Amino acid sequence: MSAVTPSPLPVVLAGARGHGRRHLLNIGRLERLGLVRLAGVCELRPLDAAELEGIGTPEQSSDLDVLLASTGARIAVVCTPIQTHTDLALTAARRGAHLLLEKPPAPSLAEFRRMTDGVAAAGVACQIGFQSLGSHAVPEIRRMVAEGVIGELLGVGAAGAWVRDEAYFRRAPWSGRRRLDGADVVDGALTNPLAHAVATALALAGAGRDQDVSHIETELLRAHAIEADDTSCVRIVTARGTRVTVAATLCAQTAAEPYVVVHGTRGRITFWYKQDRVLLQRGGHGPEETVHGRTDLLENLVGHVTRGEPLCVPPEETGAFMRVVEAVRLAPEPAPLPEAYWHSEPGENAPRRVVSGIDALVDRSAEMLGLYSELGAPWALSTTAEAR
Repeated sequence: MSAVTPSPLPVVLAGARGHGRRHLLNIGRLERLGLVRLAGVCELRPLDAAELEGIGTPEQSSDLDVLLASTGARIAVVCTPIQTHTDLALTAARRGAHLLLEKPPAPSLAEFRRMTDGVAAAGVACQIGFQSLGSHAVPEIRRMVAEGVIGELLGVGAAGAWVRDEAYFRRAPWSGRRRLDGADVVDGALTNPLAHAVATALALAGAGRDQDVSHIETELLRAHAIEADDTSCVRIVTARGTRVTVAATLCAQTAAEPYVVVHGTRGRITFWYKQDRVLLQRGGHGPEETVHGRTDLLENLVGHVTRGEPLCVPPEETGAFMRVVEAVRLAPEPAPLPEAYWHSEPGENAPRRVVSGIDALVDRSAEMLGLYSELGAPWALSTTAEAR
């Protein structure tokens, strides 16, 4: 008897422009594999024919609840402004739709817990969109650390030096905001554009859950005329006493691949998480570089729903990341960097601001596990700490 081929799961995408375009194209890829069917698109302004070229004619609505009801979608992909994540996730959960929820999952710990409680009560699955945690390098690095390949774990440092111009902070009303119309947004360098650096560093330290964090220190600054931080660092001390630092900027001189360094007593492991590339360096051995595969998070969610595959990024494994979001949310407003320490240069679409020496400083932070104020930056602030 031949096996019955399962029907493609109907999927609704909430937020199909901007970063959501990547989800739209990925849904198309999985559709061609026979795994899903794009049943609906939720946007305030419907996609036009050019935007839907090669995609088909999904049902469209600005009301996610209505769209879920009319399409009978089994999965909802939510890629909307940060402050809308919880309500839309709960709308999908109440309709029985499983979720792929973009990062950051919520703008506050309270909203995150409201979301996770509601999803659990509804009995649906939820995957958080940290694509880097789908990398096969993550369990491999954790195996090497557990087996003592680099000796005793000393700490984990992450570095993200990106270039963003002033147009980036005007791309949407919530961009570069800490709050909007009374609602938390927390769209800072650490919590949104370079959130993967934070989540990946915590995962490699074996500290993904809320209870894995004992202490957090933040230093939040901004060169651009925005509310949120664009040049920041954080140090997390885990429940096991491991130090995890992340230094991030959107004001680099030159854009670089973000990475995480796992420091041990006998070596180190560097992970360029966007490339799935790993470099192992240890005494008595030559450098060993490997490139790993990656599991697509929506494909994994489909496998979980249809075959019971374990989720790559269930919400509970992002609780420690949300502790960092909460520390950033509660920290004093990001301090403006004095004009003497940044300059303006032409950007791709608008002028951009470059913080002098920040590229090297971000790397030093990952190397030394230090905060900007500890590394001699003349503009750095003393730390703001959040204890459990």
